[in-house]
Amino acid sequence: MVQTPAQYSTLEDFLKLPETEPASEYIDGRIIQKPTPQGEHSAIQTELAPAINLVVKPKQIARAFSELRCTFGGRSIVPDISVFLWERIPRKENGGIANVFSIAPDWTIEILSPEQSQTKVTKNILHYLKYGTQMGWLIDPEEQSVFVYPPNRSVTFYDEPKARLPVPEFAENFNLTVEDLFSWLLE
Repeated sequence: MVQTPAQYSTLEDFLKLPETEPASEYIDGRIIQKPTPQGEHSAIQTELAPAINLVVKPKQIARAFSELRCTFGGRSIVPDISVFLWERIPRKENGGIANVFSIAPDWTIEILSPEQSQTKVTKNILHYLKYGTQMGWLIDPEEQSVFVYPPNRSVTFYDEPKARLPVPEFAENFNLTVEDLFSWLLE
């Protein structure tokens, strides 16, 4: 669902609006509602964020968040999974996690939904990289493939079952193959 840009033409106006379900994003002066996640999308997202946290959270290296609004660089985007280095997680005065994240994640993961534009999602990943994100993944459940976007390097494509997916350096102990990732759709 796209709302008229004239009605809500600024990021500040957008941020004052109530949240929608599914989330709406502010991109290039337009408000665009994300598609409702379906089964494959939901299964991967539900399994992947905790799997990442199992490796990076206990040692306070990083933390993965699902559907977290990130507002930076003139956009307000809700990646399917965003991973932040521990020391970059915005905090309240009492040390708790803040509600507002006004920075790009260190690793962003998007899971393509059937009616979602791969071009739009790719543009978001490129926006993250421009603002310091170390790596982006675009997971396509239908094709059982993963596009990996490292900064300042060529995009790589993974669809061989035994291929180990590259991760940012801070998550080097997180091991996941293409087969492991898509096996969550068979459980």
